Parts: sequence; structure tokens; C-alpha cells
Amino acid sequence: MSDPVDPNADLVACAIKVRANAYAPYSKFRVGAAVRMDGQVFEGVNVENASYPLCVCAERNAIAEAVGSGARLLTAVAVCTDASPPSSPCGGCRQVLAEFAHPSGVRVIAVNPRGERREWELAELLPDSFDGRELPEKA
Repeated sequence: MSDPVDPNADLVACAIKVRANAYAPYSKFRVGAAVRMDGQVFEGVNVENASYPLCVCAERNAIAEAVGSGARLLTAVAVCTDASPPSSPCGGCRQVLAEFAHPSGVRVIAVNPRGERREWELAELLPDSFDGRELPEKA
């Protein structure tokens, strides 16, 4: 259900809601994310680990949930943190989002629970992304 004024209001609401489920005992930086892929909404949270390199970001967990359900085409993402101003996705997440990005662009919305909001096109956050064209062709 999209709001005619804000077609991504549902994504924002999901990101805000799911953030409460984040597992962030070390950084205390809880993140909720919601992605729209193939017309469906998928959620994810950050999951930390005492072995810091094993932590996984909310955006990547949302993408993994979507891909596991068979979705492949990303059109929008919303991310909720407590930061002010709201945080954009990290570089690694930007690259993962770009892997599934709709050719006409992906809207990235960052919010916090206090109602602050920032928006970009993914291409603004990750210009000239590595997209596989650089890889050798398959045999």
C-alpha cells in the first residue's frame, strides 16, 4: 500500500518498525532496512557478532531475504538509524544494492525515529559502480 504523496511510505514504516529487532549489543547502532524488489517489500536488520568482521548490515540482510524469496529487481530502499542526520547505507551495502538495481534507478531513503529524512538516487551515492561488466565473459 503506497501513499499517493509518498510512494515509499510503506518502506519507511517497515524500516522504522523492524529496527527494534536489530542485534547490536556492541555498537548500540541499531539499523532497520526495507527494500522493494519485484513489487514486494522485504525487511532486514543489522546483526553484530563479537568477531566484528562477521557483522552483517540491515540492507544486506533485507536483500538476502528478497533474493531467497526469488526477487531480483530493486526499485527502492529505506534505512532507519538513530543518527541525526539519518545515515546513508555504507559503501559495501551500496555495492550490494547496485547489484540488484533497477535500470531506471533506485530511490534510497534514510530516516530516524524523530522524523528526519534524507533521500538520494543510488547512482548519486555510488557513481560508476562495479557492475560485472568488468569481469571476463563466461565461457
